[in-house]
Amino acid sequence: MSTPARSARSIRWLVPVVLLIAWLGVGGGLGPFAGKLGEVATNDQAAFLPQNAESTQVIEAQKAFQQNETLPVIVVWTSAEQDAPVSGEQREAATGALAGLAGSDGVVGTPSPALPSKDGLALQGIVQLSPSLGDTLPTVLERIDEAGSSVPGTTVQLAGPAASQADLSDAFAGIDGLLLGVALITVLVILLLVYRSVLLPFVIILGAVFALALSSAIVYVLADHDIVRVDGQVQGILSILVIGAATDYALLLTARFREELALHGDRFTAMRIAVRESFGPITASAATVAAGLLALLLSDLTNNRALGPVGAIGIVCSVLSALTFLPAALVLLGRKAYWPAKPKPADDQVSGGNGIWHKVAALVDRAPRKVWAITLAALIACAAFAPTLTSKGVPLDEIFVNDAPSVAAQETLGEHFPGGSGNPVVIISAADRVKEVGEAAGRTDGVASVAPVSASGRPGGEPLVVDGRVRIDATLKAASDSDDAKETVAALRTAVHAVPGSDALVGGYTAQQYDTQRTAEDDRMLIVPVVLVIILVILVFLLRSLLMPVLLVATVALNFLATLGISSLVFTHVFGFSGTDSSVPLYGFVFLVALGVDYNIFLMSRVREESLRHGTRAGILRGLTTTGGVITSAGVVLAATFAALGVIPLAFLLQIAFIVAFGVLLDTLVVRSLLVPALVRDIGPKAWWPGALSREGADGQRGAVAEAGSGSR
Repeated sequence: MSTPARSARSIRWLVPVVLLIAWLGVGGGLGPFAGKLGEVATNDQAAFLPQNAESTQVIEAQKAFQQNETLPVIVVWTSAEQDAPVSGEQREAATGALAGLAGSDGVVGTPSPALPSKDGLALQGIVQLSPSLGDTLPTVLERIDEAGSSVPGTTVQLAGPAASQADLSDAFAGIDGLLLGVALITVLVILLLVYRSVLLPFVIILGAVFALALSSAIVYVLADHDIVRVDGQVQGILSILVIGAATDYALLLTARFREELALHGDRFTAMRIAVRESFGPITASAATVAAGLLALLLSDLTNNRALGPVGAIGIVCSVLSALTFLPAALVLLGRKAYWPAKPKPADDQVSGGNGIWHKVAALVDRAPRKVWAITLAALIACAAFAPTLTSKGVPLDEIFVNDAPSVAAQETLGEHFPGGSGNPVVIISAADRVKEVGEAAGRTDGVASVAPVSASGRPGGEPLVVDGRVRIDATLKAASDSDDAKETVAALRTAVHAVPGSDALVGGYTAQQYDTQRTAEDDRMLIVPVVLVIILVILVFLLRSLLMPVLLVATVALNFLATLGISSLVFTHVFGFSGTDSSVPLYGFVFLVALGVDYNIFLMSRVREESLRHGTRAGILRGLTTTGGVITSAGVVLAATFAALGVIPLAFLLQIAFIVAFGVLLDTLVVRSLLVPALVRDIGPKAWWPGALSREGADGQRGAVAEAGSGSR
């Protein structure tokens, strides 16, 4: 062999070796950042509020009425004997127990006295805590619980924002290891069962881990410099998104490399063709997901906007890993990557055997109209239930899937005190109109009591005036998270806004829930069409057609509606949820539509490639047969990874997990496998209008010559 030949051969081997070493460095050096994201994450509930809503303005306004911002915890006592009233001695002991907490670490000001309920069966007191306790919050709450437990003959519970925040932090505790471990093990098991290869699943998993390490490091640096925001929710979705997307892209590339390796023999030639043919579908798929996520920046909810750039970073890193690390690893391994299986060329997959995808392709070819009519009718029937999915928010007692102590305490509080006790509606008003505003609020249906906040920080007494404004607390009759309470907030705003010169604002927990719900509805009206247009434009450029992209987007949108319909039934009758988090439909749409289009991109880009060589009819059948197994595997993997979100005991993430997992499977097994191929088969070449493929003759063998050269090997 000549010296130049040996030099060229050495360079061919050098590139994959350098890429592999670089990614090993990324994994080793940046891997720990996946476990360090919790250090820059915050689970502050204020992050879930709309930026410009009236309730958010109240949060800023009410800070002026406190020397220090506080986080309240409500201490609730009931008699240890069932239905027995609390005694005067117990009330005095409870007040003394709270008073003894004054000045202790984390406690701000003087706790309130213990006040009895109207039925005499319970006591409640409020302790104001510093909002910057962080990891020491559970310790402070434990000390408060111990103080409350010193009251003889009573049972003590902790409710309110501080207790809820502690339970929320506990729900996300260990998210780094648990969620990642469940997702990776699930993916590994599926890959081993499906591909029956020893090395390939581990190579794919390694690439996904490297992508997660790189994205976590980038997000960590950006979050540490306050450029992006991370909470437990965003952190969990990032891990799942990267593992799922990186695996999907890897499966597409490895399947194509396997085909080309069988056809050409030379691993370098096979990989060059595999990357060339897979680059368009993979990057287009990634662009649809990243663009869909970035559209969340249009949201007025902080946590929605936070997910946008963080998720997009994860998708970019997934693509980078799939198109650099994976080709390098596969070239170095060659046929050993698939051992003990043997690579087969595409023609053998199409013509040889009676496998499931040959049967599906034969069914689509034999009766396309019947296939798409039946599947379309089934999807429409499921979609008919979509309007029954209520997105008014998850009640407090359903936020946590397991039995959270703060939820049980809130239920006890609601049994003995007004439903809104402990979570009053906060009204900020001009000081010279406090009487009129208070009277207007008191006359509003659903309001139990109204009192201005005094200098001591408690309702009653002489109102505290700050900058010509006062704060009024209104306790509602209904539970603070109920629909009745939200309707009362709307009525309260109408009443106090009507007081001339009051400049009144209505906020508090219930108002925040009401504003979040309305903002989420506005976000959907804005973001949904933006995402659809972005995806449509990407598909037009990829498929060089107008009608085909419209067809794909329409079918994926129908899949989303059908998924919502099924989810509504499952949430109500299986999980027992009475409501859905207001952000769930938007998150479900972004993930399902963007990810659902992925599989159609994988399918139709291959169909287009095959149609340029063999005609439209043969292209559909060959594309479906050659990609059926890999796309289905990708769908199962992605569904399984999102299902792993269910290990976090929060209703929001469980709802997202079900919607995405079920929707991906429905899209993979029904929409992509039956509906889309049958529609394209029935429409014929016109489905590719106005591209060259649309000008094929009736025999499906003419008209694509103009573009065939660009698609040939």
